[in-house]
Amino acid sequence: MTTHAPQAAHSVTLPASLDEAVAALSAMPAAVPVAGGTDLMAAVNRGRLRPAGLVGLGRVNEIRGWRYQDGHALLGAGLTHARMGRPDFAALIPALAAAARAAGPPQIRNAGTLGGNIATAAPTGDSLPVLAALEAELVIAGPGGARREIPVSHLLAGRDLLGPAELIGYVRVPLLHAPQVFLKATGRTGPGRATASVAVVLDPARRGVRCAVGAIAPMPLRPLEAERWIASLIDWDGHRGLAPEALNAFGEYVAAACVPDPPGEEQLPPGVLHLRRTVAVLARRALGRALS
Repeated sequence: MTTHAPQAAHSVTLPASLDEAVAALSAMPAAVPVAGGTDLMAAVNRGRLRPAGLVGLGRVNEIRGWRYQDGHALLGAGLTHARMGRPDFAALIPALAAAARAAGPPQIRNAGTLGGNIATAAPTGDSLPVLAALEAELVIAGPGGARREIPVSHLLAGRDLLGPAELIGYVRVPLLHAPQVFLKATGRTGPGRATASVAVVLDPARRGVRCAVGAIAPMPLRPLEAERWIASLIDWDGHRGLAPEALNAFGEYVAAACVPDPPGEEQLPPGVLHLRRTVAVLARRALGRALS
């Protein structure tokens, strides 16, 4: 009996700039970009993916940091979870830092990147509900130095996809200077994949509450009616606290919107009912911590 190893990547290109990376993808359309490789290389090792080539982004320094821009933070797509989890970043965007710290064990946080989390678009991606609640936008780099911007929610929902030889270069996040909270539940103790996650962001300038629920659907869910309802109960000019009954009602409102009842006389299966209760608890706790 003779065994044959699956065909591996034919070439690896290591560009030094974002435009060089786009040019490399233009020259070799079958190549796949790779940054941390925490998802891509797992698929390669399991035999589910055999790219014709790889374009490594590890040397593209321009996307490995962040800068301020018109009241926003322009985050490089190459930022690692470990870097986003540090105190200086946490002072800037607390919920995203919390999600980064919860992204997994140290080896995953040290390698995994913000752009990879978005491009992979796995439902359990910890940064995704935070970016949805913050209403972040993506800066897409294309051939010939082209740049375009799209809401992150459009990419996650498939309303606007990356074109040939396009890369996520940056993520533009508004700096709200207001409380933000990210919480998640996992199926086991310690860092792990989320069974449900919730991000809550206060926006005092607009007197609004933004909430996004992750891991329970292919993309983060925004319970818009629940957001508007709870925002109307908050005293934005005074003490922002809410009664426990209001917090509980908000949790139930969010959970019912994201895990709705089946039609007719059907009952939710026990596992789904437990998931709904988990979402309700996470939403209640996240809002309570944000308001405190």
